[in-house]
Amino acid sequence: MDWLDRLNSAVSYLEENLTGVIDYRHAAQIACCSEFHFQRIFSYIAGIPLSEYVRRRKMTEAAFDLQHTDMKVIDTALKFGYESPTAFNRAFQNVHGIAPSNARAEGVNLKAYPRIRFQLSVTGGSEMNYRIEKKAAFKIAGIKKRLPVNVEENFTEIPQFWNQFMQSGLSEKLCAIMNSEPSGILGVCAMENDGKEFDYYIAAATAKEIPDEFCSYMVPESLWAIFECIGAMPDAIQELEKRILTEWLPTSGYEYSNGPDIEVYPEGDINSPLYKSEVWLPIQKK
Repeated sequence: MDWLDRLNSAVSYLEENLTGVIDYRHAAQIACCSEFHFQRIFSYIAGIPLSEYVRRRKMTEAAFDLQHTDMKVIDTALKFGYESPTAFNRAFQNVHGIAPSNARAEGVNLKAYPRIRFQLSVTGGSEMNYRIEKKAAFKIAGIKKRLPVNVEENFTEIPQFWNQFMQSGLSEKLCAIMNSEPSGILGVCAMENDGKEFDYYIAAATAKEIPDEFCSYMVPESLWAIFECIGAMPDAIQELEKRILTEWLPTSGYEYSNGPDIEVYPEGDINSPLYKSEVWLPIQKK
């Protein structure tokens, strides 16, 4: 339960600073993980990106203020960290569907998003096959795309990146340099820019000379939880990653370490319901 307690403490920090400066890195420190992993974990468990949760909570409290006080709209905007009235108006309308100037009208419909509290729940009961292994550092090479830490957007952006890769003709060159474990074409999430963005690699583990069109990345030595995934891509692996973070990790006795997440795609028909792939999660003992 320590893991859930830390997540709830991080949420308490967010709530206490809705009218102040929210430092996502500090929230991640409270949760005892990197900012990159904190935002991913939060998005998977809460079902919305962390930034969207904060925006909804601010606009919920802003609506309360406008309805129950005489505070001017511009002062409400400043209270919740919006120096631009235009930005505040846009955020308020995106959440409530009306301008903040209309929030005091009798009978107006507004939305309220309560604070999130994480708790352990029993779900599914479907088995998850995994193993724990320690691996030395290894090099990967391939192509990469820089992405924001936004799980919902990534569910669209990453499959599109894969489609571009498959149409580019680079898969044969990638397979030609593949000579190390893990064996297969890899999808690797590596944190960049203090957790606000990450690099997603389509790559192969290799010790060979790297072609000019590829870039490289050194995966650090790590302890890994390696999960078997069976099913057609990308739905099967996206569902497994969600289950790992919401069902396995909270009760496993492990927590995220600061390594990259890795998806391993061996040769085969990725559209088959019997296709086998793997998810590698960097972990450490609590």
